[in-house]
Amino acid sequence: MRIAIVDDDPLVRVGLRAILSSENDWEVVAEADDGHAAVGLARGSDPPDLILMDIRMPGMDGLEATRRITARDGAPRVLVLTTFEVDEYVFEAMRAGAGGFVLKRIPPKELIEAVRVVASGESLLFPASTRRLIERFAARSSRPLPELSQREQDVLRLLARGMSNSEIAGELSVTIETVKSHVAAVLMKLGVRDRTQAVIAAYETGFVVPGSP
Repeated sequence: MRIAIVDDDPLVRVGLRAILSSENDWEVVAEADDGHAAVGLARGSDPPDLILMDIRMPGMDGLEATRRITARDGAPRVLVLTTFEVDEYVFEAMRAGAGGFVLKRIPPKELIEAVRVVASGESLLFPASTRRLIERFAARSSRPLPELSQREQDVLRLLARGMSNSEIAGELSVTIETVKSHVAAVLMKLGVRDRTQAVIAAYETGFVVPGSP
């Protein structure tokens, strides 16, 4: 996996590079200190697979950079770096297409786990902080939830609980491939790019309500 680190603090970049380079199957291929450079990396001839993106940077911030990067098909995955656990700015980055967020003070082992989850194509929904963030900032809208089959509704509810494909398969007594098929159908019907955006849509349409199990 090829990773780029985007943060305006060179010391943060050094620390992240040291942590990520400890994994034999990863390579940190680029660094940048603002959003403009991040977009350039993503749209270059040899883009990274995943970008660790700081949110608050001078010039183009991480929110706008994430929005521009994820607007294109086949874009690198984005994992947001933040100092604040519950922040509307972070929520907007996730709404724009980031696969999740991690705190800059996160232990190295948890950072590595988070990178693997997001790089695999799943979203970093399992931490309670991510769900709290969505519950707090997902504003109820007037748009209706598109018509989903009963099984697709079941899958969306379990996605909102932060379950992985294997956990959903166990809960519904189906195969992982069946879950993947249902997840793909849910994303297509909701018109969203990934699981995080699907969960946000579930809250914004009222299909899932804050505090639900």
